[in-house]
Amino acid sequence: MVGCSTAPLDKTAGLTPTQLYSEAKDEMNSGQWEKAIPLLEKLEARAAGTPLAQQAQVDKAYAQVKANEPIQAVATIDRFMRLHPASPALDYALYLKGTANFNENLGIFGSYTGQDLAERDQKASKESFEAFRELSVRFPDSRYTPDALLRMGYIVQSLAKYEVHVAKYYYKRAAYVAAINRAQTAVTDYRNVPAVEEALFVIYKSYEALGMERLRDDARRVLEATYPDSKFLASGGTGESGGWLKLF
Repeated sequence: MVGCSTAPLDKTAGLTPTQLYSEAKDEMNSGQWEKAIPLLEKLEARAAGTPLAQQAQVDKAYAQVKANEPIQAVATIDRFMRLHPASPALDYALYLKGTANFNENLGIFGSYTGQDLAERDQKASKESFEAFRELSVRFPDSRYTPDALLRMGYIVQSLAKYEVHVAKYYYKRAAYVAAINRAQTAVTDYRNVPAVEEALFVIYKSYEALGMERLRDDARRVLEATYPDSKFLASGGTGESGGWLKLF
């Protein structure tokens, strides 16, 4: 009966926690993230309650990020933070959490995707921003904070672009009130980012389409005052020279 057993043989059964960790690190160093993750899970169980188990949790989260498993990585990090709220690795855990969602939604600063980042679902962007924000507030002197701040700036630009993208979508379909509302969100919530210029132009064009001359003129004055060299006003307010709406 024993000889007919189909139970898989655990080749790590005789390894000490230190040896098991060494095996996991070797897999990580070789980029074998899918092989490293189960080894780290076994290590976490065998070394429960020790600093090595904590290290295994953090390393597993990192491996999950690298293996493009952001949901699992965030779950691992949340569990680590819940179990070890005073860990000296807490700043790194927050950085990993932000990076997991950042990679899922944005790629590495958008260089590996042909899709406009502003067109994609922004839920992960907001979660990534919150993780980076918590890191910067709780650990301003962390070695990971400068990069987190850079990524936060990039995320804000992406979120503003998303609102403008939706506003243009509504404008193209003659839903001018909805276009104004979405563009106003970009102006109000995301100040000092490039997308605000186009948001103001959407507001101006939408009021123009609605025949609301006073509000149209007010919107234009704000746009001219804020962006005196606006490319969207370069063609007498048509925005044609800037290729406006050509996205559609």
